[in-house]
Amino acid sequence: MQFSLKKAGLILGPSLFFLLYFIPSITGLENSPRAVLGVTAWVAIWWITEALPIPATSLLPIILLPLTGGADQATATMAYGNPIVFMYMGGFTIAIAIEKWNLHRRIAMSIISILGTSSNRIILGVGLATAFLSMWISNAATALMMLPIAIALITEIKEKKFFNEKSLQNFSKGLLLMVAYSASIGGLATIVGSVPNAAFVAVANSMLNQNITFSDWFLFGIIVTTVLMVVLYFYITKIKFPVEQNGEISSDFARQQLKDLGPMSIEEKMVSVIFCLIGSLWIFGGFLPFALSDTTISMTGAVLLFMIPSSKGGRILDWIDMKHLSWGLLLLFGGGLSLAAAFESSGLTSWFGDVLSNLEQFNYLVILIILTATILFMTEIMSNTAVSNMLMPISVGLAAGIGVAPYGIMAVVALASSCAFMLPISTPPNAAVFSTNELKIEDMVKAGFWMNIVSVVVIVLAVYFLQPIILNF
Repeated sequence: MQFSLKKAGLILGPSLFFLLYFIPSITGLENSPRAVLGVTAWVAIWWITEALPIPATSLLPIILLPLTGGADQATATMAYGNPIVFMYMGGFTIAIAIEKWNLHRRIAMSIISILGTSSNRIILGVGLATAFLSMWISNAATALMMLPIAIALITEIKEKKFFNEKSLQNFSKGLLLMVAYSASIGGLATIVGSVPNAAFVAVANSMLNQNITFSDWFLFGIIVTTVLMVVLYFYITKIKFPVEQNGEISSDFARQQLKDLGPMSIEEKMVSVIFCLIGSLWIFGGFLPFALSDTTISMTGAVLLFMIPSSKGGRILDWIDMKHLSWGLLLLFGGGLSLAAAFESSGLTSWFGDVLSNLEQFNYLVILIILTATILFMTEIMSNTAVSNMLMPISVGLAAGIGVAPYGIMAVVALASSCAFMLPISTPPNAAVFSTNELKIEDMVKAGFWMNIVSVVVIVLAVYFLQPIILNF
């Protein structure tokens, strides 16, 4: 089954490319955007079917975009050095230090001792913590902070064999997807939680002369976040990944394990300080009198780990430790960002905008449904920043064309742009949890598809019924 899927993908990817690229009448596009569309289809098929190793497929844009005229070589390759790639490199480096010095085990035991015996309570606790952090910092930074904790919990439960094999797999997959999805869902609640939310505020101010305050959006966004988190929790724990426990995850056991670990070593303390420092700067860096990007913060923490001496000789991290870094995941980021850059430079984003502008002929509710579903699945392969920046101004014109206030259409763009749950390349949190090798791509596609459907329903209902009350200007 797996072999046949890979074989089919190996053929389907380039076939779809040739169809879209060499038959212009299908799309009516000029050469450059047509090439980008074809390359995107090819790469997406190979990513989904894993026809080649995912990191290898992620290098295709470097070859195909310049070769077909979709983008020049600089545009195609520059994305692989995007700041978010280095932000993740720094974050993964910190995670390696946490694991090297066994700090993750101490964190895991602390969480188990607090949350108690239920696997579902552990999943809920991790999910709530992730969602809350994501309200204030980027979903990428949030996922990087929570992933080592989730991995430590999984490792500890594997070692103690609390579950049968099937339940262990379900717990591992459920916990990791809770981290990934909560990191995206939490950001919906606040203006600072995601770039599309900020785009909503910026366009409202510049095009509509309307000042949207933090509390204005929060009253609306927190409802969407809460509903999606409730649905996500029950979907993961009761439907998709239920756990049948063989025994209790004893909090007494966890406390004994903490006692057995003994006092924290100098290395653990230093890694803890750096971890907390980086986390605090990610959260509160915006209040500093000087600018600090998430990438600068992340890389600062990573470099410090190579500078601080260890009591056991050497440094807290040595370069040999970097063999554990997910280099392939960094290529995955680069491939997705390369395609997004080509969308912009080729004008393909404008083509998508023109296609969506034809929705003016439908009634409001139908437009909300079509627009939400379209944006949500677009952002599976495009960055939410590109999608929201492209569609937010168009949404104002679309609203004027059908005679409705623009804030509902704009809210759809903001919310749907951040709800991509199906593919590892869809969001940085998705990619991060996929790098653990606990998930197969089919796990994420199947679970993410239904979360996408739920998101369409929740967003449409929230915009249709709540936006006129809460965001009514």
